[in-house]
Amino acid sequence: MPRTLARRFLSVLLLAACSLAVAAPRPPELQPYGEREDVMRFADAAAQRLEADPQWVRGVLAQARLVPTVARLIMPPPPGTAKDWAAYRARFVEPRRIAAGLAFWRDNERWLNLAEERWGVPPAIVVGIVGVETLYGQHTGSFRVLDALATLSFDFPSGRRDRSEFFRSELEAFLRLARREGLDPLEPKGSYAGAIGLPQFMPSSILKYAVDFDADGRIDLLGSPADVIGSVAHYLAEFGWQRGAPTHFAVAAPVEVRDRALLLVPDILPSFDAAGFAERGATLDAAGAAWPGKLALIELQNGDAAPSYVAGTTNFYAITRYNWSSYYAMAVIELGEAVRRQR
Repeated sequence: MPRTLARRFLSVLLLAACSLAVAAPRPPELQPYGEREDVMRFADAAAQRLEADPQWVRGVLAQARLVPTVARLIMPPPPGTAKDWAAYRARFVEPRRIAAGLAFWRDNERWLNLAEERWGVPPAIVVGIVGVETLYGQHTGSFRVLDALATLSFDFPSGRRDRSEFFRSELEAFLRLARREGLDPLEPKGSYAGAIGLPQFMPSSILKYAVDFDADGRIDLLGSPADVIGSVAHYLAEFGWQRGAPTHFAVAAPVEVRDRALLLVPDILPSFDAAGFAERGATLDAAGAAWPGKLALIELQNGDAAPSYVAGTTNFYAITRYNWSSYYAMAVIELGEAVRRQR
């Protein structure tokens, strides 16, 4: 191509590129809620309950922003999406997370042992929870907590059960927490649901269950592994963790569909003793058959393959109070055990 023609061709390409750049829409800025009427009504009511300056609460919430991504992420999977325990497990019980868990355990062994002495929760369970929640602090969330909670409080998406009241209570708890700890409410970041720190505590859980385990005068769930470990162990203890008890036993589920269905009716709530399992055709291992407490038949679906089953104890149920999912609880247990074995 002649040099003059090449220059003209290049000029045309540059002009076209500039035109496209000018024409391409910029991503919209997140718009603050400002003085929206329903938000300000909530602000005034919350200020009264918090015994806070109404202008401070109004000013904070006026700066909260609606985040469409938050509303999208809170939606459940599409109908018909098959649950798959094997795939779920593979996301969490994998070499990178196990290696990070080993480092977390090694660096914080003193605090893990002290937490077990005080609350009876084994290190492997605490390590499993922190690993599943945030990969030991590598993924604590990038949304402003204020924005996430405001979005789910005032613009909860349609198409699923409305949980806006829950998130409004968490938004109020977040404001209470900010006042108590002297935080700028515009600063903390967390998950799309408003969970905070390595253990992903919601604001109300921080207020109720988080502890200053290193006794430095403040609770820090981002920078203090001691506070993280103590808070997780304290949370589980408050929800019924039994010192020295196992989390689950091996079990062969009943062959008869009706018997299996009867055992599954209470879901993850321990409701049957070992004799009740046997009466309905479930075969426990030796330790499970001798267990004096209540058990729940836990079904973990594997897509098109046959489900997996375990018999969950009260301690299994306590883990599900952290996240109401049997898949979550098993991932926590198995990640913690994988790290323990590597030690």
